[in-house]
Amino acid sequence: MGQFGVGQAVRRKEDVRLLTGEGNFVDDMTLDNQAYAYVLRSPHAHAKLNAIDTAAALKEDGVIAILTAADLTADDIGPVPCLAPATSKDGTVMFVPTRSLLATDRVRHVGDPVALVIGESLIQARDAAELIDVDYEPLPSVTSTDAASKDGAPAVWDEVPSNVAFDWEMGDPAATKAAFEGAAHITKIDLINQRVVVNSMEPRGTIGIYENGQYTVHTPSQNVHMARDIISGMLGVEGDKVRVVSGDVGGGFGMKVFVYPEHGLMPWAAKRVGRPVKWSSDRGEAFVSDTQGRDHLTHAELAIDKDGKFLAFHIQSRSALGAYVSNFAPMVATIAGSRLMTGLYDVATAHVEVKGIHTNTVWVDAYRGAGRPEASYVVERLVDVAAQELGRDPSELRRQNLIPTSKVPFAAPLGVTYDSGDFVANLDEALLNGDMAGYAARKKESTSRGKLRGLGIAAYVEAAAGGPNEDCEILFEDDGTVTVLIGTLTNGQGHATSYSQVLDETLGLDFNKINVILGDTALIATG
Repeated sequence: MGQFGVGQAVRRKEDVRLLTGEGNFVDDMTLDNQAYAYVLRSPHAHAKLNAIDTAAALKEDGVIAILTAADLTADDIGPVPCLAPATSKDGTVMFVPTRSLLATDRVRHVGDPVALVIGESLIQARDAAELIDVDYEPLPSVTSTDAASKDGAPAVWDEVPSNVAFDWEMGDPAATKAAFEGAAHITKIDLINQRVVVNSMEPRGTIGIYENGQYTVHTPSQNVHMARDIISGMLGVEGDKVRVVSGDVGGGFGMKVFVYPEHGLMPWAAKRVGRPVKWSSDRGEAFVSDTQGRDHLTHAELAIDKDGKFLAFHIQSRSALGAYVSNFAPMVATIAGSRLMTGLYDVATAHVEVKGIHTNTVWVDAYRGAGRPEASYVVERLVDVAAQELGRDPSELRRQNLIPTSKVPFAAPLGVTYDSGDFVANLDEALLNGDMAGYAARKKESTSRGKLRGLGIAAYVEAAAGGPNEDCEILFEDDGTVTVLIGTLTNGQGHATSYSQVLDETLGLDFNKINVILGDTALIATG
């Protein structure tokens, strides 16, 4: 392996440019004749939208246009789609509410977009927005997942009076029930996996351009090809009429995979006003418009025999969706994490039930693991509480129940197969590296100083998303450099360095002469 091969410690080739202020983030871009957009958002969690009076705002200096849902309808602009609706136990597909780019008859969460103000400057657009007179008629709202799922709760959508969008399951209910009936001990826990705000280092932003029948969208994205397909659908044009370009991306962890109303609003507005239109989110706006994560309430049970052997898991969760349903939210709440709800343990059966709950809150989608951390949290808390109830050492109870190498490959009861691994050896190595033998002495010393000390153990298994739909094109330039065109985007992980290491090692190309191009649907076919 050479100096720059895979796994070698090399300086990231992206860093000099980023650290010296030469990054290419969307908010750094200013185009000729560019206009600025400000999104007027609802201050109510739930309200009827009776009327919007823009007359006074339109008279303000620098105001170019003010657009509402009526203009969307006039131009036949479509909604943000859900790409992964869930199917309930009874075989019915969930109701997916229409996510218009601007609110129509109601607003359903604080931050719901109501009007788009376009001005010569952002300040002028923002000032004009304060003069828009919106006739809101407040309605009962519910923002708690627990409260929303109770009888008599205010309905977020009339079509879903119970607020339960779907009632989904996987596993073997009958076998799991039988295992619990024969168990010597059952451990039960109730957990809250709280809602989290993503809060990426770089807030979202979008610039829309329309020229000669072609739309261009500049936006920080983790999947420009998916964005192109969805945006073209919202605009009602063929995919080759939309180009999506993503420069540097300052953090995402899932949130910048998804398509938002602003992705369709900016190119549409650009066509409307005949010039580029730029929108940049601020931090407060991000808190009420970006997808958020988690927000699960879970009741979990573990059946155990008289010798401490795990028999079955039964998990019941209520998972918040928010007011609307983001691109992959139902999948994240269901299959993404549920298939790992037996962890790395040798059990024969399991049953997982998930209800998707509408609340008058910002929508939820994948964030940092998308279901898998939640599954590990549930499983490992169950095991810890079981150890306490049985008077067992947590590490020893795990060692007894981890999948033994003799059973690998292991077909877990919720559909995944572990094709390799020595999980007992992993546990023993972790205990050695963590100096478990010396923990009692460390705890005693801490106690003598009036301090508390704890030690936790958790076994984590990952099942990454994604699929084999990637192309890579390598161009050998006349000047001796190599250009690599590839679809998988970076949002801070150093992909350009990693790709260059792979090419240096496998093809013998010069690491320092490799240029990696990402994030442009006009240059890269798929990704």
